Amino acid sequence: MVHVSWIGQALLMKATMDSIFTIAFGLDLNTLSGEAADEGSRFAAAFDDASEFILLRFVNAFWKVSRFLNVGAEAALRHRIKVVDEFAYKHIRARADEMSAGKAHDAESKCDLLSRFIQATTSDSGEVDYKYLRDIIMNIVIAGKDTTAGALARFLYMMCKHPEVQEKISEEAREAADAGEAASIDDFSQSLTDEALNKMHYLHAALTETLRVYPSVPLDNKECFSDDVLPNGFSVGKGDMVFYAPYAMGRMERLWGEDAQVFRPERWLDEHGVFQPESPFKFTAFQAGPRICLGKEFAYWQMKIFAAVLLRFFVLALRDKDASVNYRTMITLYIEQGLHLTAVAR
Repeated sequence: MVHVSWIGQALLMKATMDSIFTIAFGLDLNTLSGEAADEGSRFAAAFDDASEFILLRFVNAFWKVSRFLNVGAEAALRHRIKVVDEFAYKHIRARADEMSAGKAHDAESKCDLLSRFIQATTSDSGEVDYKYLRDIIMNIVIAGKDTTAGALARFLYMMCKHPEVQEKISEEAREAADAGEAASIDDFSQSLTDEALNKMHYLHAALTETLRVYPSVPLDNKECFSDDVLPNGFSVGKGDMVFYAPYAMGRMERLWGEDAQVFRPERWLDEHGVFQPESPFKFTAFQAGPRICLGKEFAYWQMKIFAAVLLRFFVLALRDKDASVNYRTMITLYIEQGLHLTAVAR
């Protein structure tokens, strides 16, 4: 038996950064291996720091003064944004130059989002809106990194608290992938096709149940574009901010029954074990209506691959079973001091 100690959340943050960055930019930062180039490491660190500094604006009434004076967290934020921008603009310009310098055929074969957006937005005169590309690509990176890592961290925490669920998922992954008992991690990963992932109803239910009680974005708000009346009869005016709390909604007995506080993936399955979704206005982890998360299916696909591989080859447990797992004040539901797990090879 092989015992490995690791800090789950830190590794998940690196894994989702590498994954989403490859999809968005067509580059592998390689932060997970610890062999990332200095430039890539600085970008990843600055990106994470900037997210935390931005959240401080919600609790610091004088952040605009600090920004004007360029002191404290605002000075640090300005420096981090400079690092992020330099890295992003460098690679956006390099890709745009590549696509306009007689290498368009090669660029068209690329599957990354940056190449596709450059193709779609470059004007007939060849002008490229670098700021627009920076904004849209970085938004994709933001949306696909912290939220997925946070959800996976909570999922693994719940697997440690409910080992029987962990075993069911391991067995389901083994059967769905059909890669053979002696398959290596690489071979098993290659067998995780869309067809195989779609068979993993119990894993899908367990991830959804995790997001019910631990939504990646626990508190969200919308701004009213015009005067309106909410379904409960409450009047709102143009410019009003309306907050809703997915974290609280996932624990309401009125919505989920008397066992709302219980982690029970089976609530999402029918009598045949097939996953049954709820209304997105009830299960609001991905929002609902016109603002529903565009990356919802990708997020599930990404989380299911990570979870299937980990639970197929390792038995996970909390390194300190008596340690409390607290929240860190960030936009997403982050675990304070990380998630410390022990993995034992099956």
